[in-house]
Amino acid sequence: MAESEFKEKLVAINRITKVVKGGRRFGFAALVVVGNQKGSIGIGQGKSKQVPDAIKKATDVAKKNQIKIPLKEGRTLHHDVTGKNGSGKVFMRAAPSGTGIIAGGPIRSACEVLGIQDVVAKSLGSANPHNVLKACIKGLRSQTSPKLISTIRGKKISEIISKRESK
Repeated sequence: MAESEFKEKLVAINRITKVVKGGRRFGFAALVVVGNQKGSIGIGQGKSKQVPDAIKKATDVAKKNQIKIPLKEGRTLHHDVTGKNGSGKVFMRAAPSGTGIIAGGPIRSACEVLGIQDVVAKSLGSANPHNVLKACIKGLRSQTSPKLISTIRGKKISEIISKRESK
């Protein structure tokens, strides 16, 4: 895999202090989200004594843990989704073309690297970036595409889409 195919975004850096006999020892934890902007995303966490090392470790973990998310027309979600992880709750809604990414913090980073161009999202409950990001991924994974529904029901995709639009 070429390095240029993935877009990396640093979501959060946390400084950890360990008090020892001689003073304080600082460590860093990094949270990174990686995607190919075509429906693939991965999140990773890395810890190290230096910031660049922590970011590199997190990026490597994120590249290994890639998952595929179905997108409607390659720009938005198929339907509204909610995700929950711990106390972090996320609500994401499909949006018409030209809306842009209306989301804050970790959700915005996830949408940018995933390739979503039009979405409205709200983070409820916890503001912890780890929980918000995991809730976002859980919500995106719970999404069902018309292709998936058609295979489950044994019908053609056109039948399902036409019924949905006629309501």
